[in-house]
Amino acid sequence: MPSPRLTVVVTRRLPDPVESRMRELFDVELSADDRRLTRDELAAAMRRADVIVPCITDRIDAALLAQAGAKLKLIANYGAGVDHIDVASARQRGVLVSNTPGVMTDDTADMTMALMLAVLRRIPEGLAVMQQGSWTGWAPTAFMGQRIAGKRLGILGLGRIGQAVARRARVFGMQIHYHNRRRLRPETEAELEATWWESLDQMVARMDVISINCPHTPATFHLINARRLKLMKPRAVIVNTSRGEVIDENALTRALRAGEIAGAGLDVFEHGHEVNPRLRALPNVVLLPHMGSATVEGRIEMGEKVIINIKTFADGHRPPDLVVPGML
Repeated sequence: MPSPRLTVVVTRRLPDPVESRMRELFDVELSADDRRLTRDELAAAMRRADVIVPCITDRIDAALLAQAGAKLKLIANYGAGVDHIDVASARQRGVLVSNTPGVMTDDTADMTMALMLAVLRRIPEGLAVMQQGSWTGWAPTAFMGQRIAGKRLGILGLGRIGQAVARRARVFGMQIHYHNRRRLRPETEAELEATWWESLDQMVARMDVISINCPHTPATFHLINARRLKLMKPRAVIVNTSRGEVIDENALTRALRAGEIAGAGLDVFEHGHEVNPRLRALPNVVLLPHMGSATVEGRIEMGEKVIINIKTFADGHRPPDLVVPGML
C-alpha cells in the first residue's frame, strides 16, 4: 500500500516547472501572490505542513518552531544559506533542515565579477549619462576608472563560490589572495595560484579589491567593520554577493562618503531590502536587488534540489542536502 502523500507548503512563488512537478508529487500548497508571509501566517503554515519550503525572506527561529506542532518534519529550504533558520532548535524538535548547495556557484561568481567591473570601470555613471541624454561627446579624462588586470583581489571565504570567483578573476589578470579560518590544501592553492593570509587585517590593508564570499554566522557578523575599512587603500573597492551582515553598512557608508575607499558593489544588505538611503545616494556605489542567483537555470535547479530532498525524505531516507548543526 503506497504511503500517503506529504503535505508541502511553499512560502513564495517558484519557477513554473518546479511548481508543476511539486503538484505531481505532493499535496502542495503554493503561494498565489508571492507575498512574504507574516510571522503568524508562517506559524500557521508550519502547523499544517509535513514539509515547509521557505526561502531567505522567512525567518524561522526557536520561538516560531515552538508554534509548529508535531506534524512538521522537514524544512526544505529554497536556497543554500540557512542563517534565517535556527537549525539547532529545529533538530532538537525532531525537524530536519535541508538546503540547495552548489547550484548558484557559477551564477553568483558571475555577478561578483560584474560588480567588480561595474565599480572599477564606472559603468552605472556612464549608463546614467546616456539615459539622461546629457553626453556631450568623448573626452580624454571623462569617466576614467581603474584597470582590472594586475589588481590584487582579496577573497574573504574561498569556498565553492570564492573559488569560482578566483578562477574568473585569474582570467582577467588579477592576483588571487584569500583569508579563511583554515588554509586550503596546497594543491588547491596551486591550482588557483592563491596566496593565503592568516591575518585578515594584513590582507585587507594590501588589496585593491575585497570580495565577500563567506556565509553569515555569529563569527562573521560585521567582520568588515569600521576599523578594517580604515585599513583599506583609498583606491580599493569592496564587493559583496554573500550576506549583508558581514559588513557594517553604516561604517561602509561613512567610509565611502569620506573618500576613504574608492567604491563598493553590493548585491546584499545588512537589513534585507531596507538599504541605507545615504548609501543609495553615492555615485561610487553599485547596488543590486539580491540578483546573484537570479538566472532561470539556477532557480529551476534550486527547485529540483528541493524536490529531491523532499522525495528522498518521503521515501524514508536522509535528504541528500541535510544541514547538520555545527557544520555551517
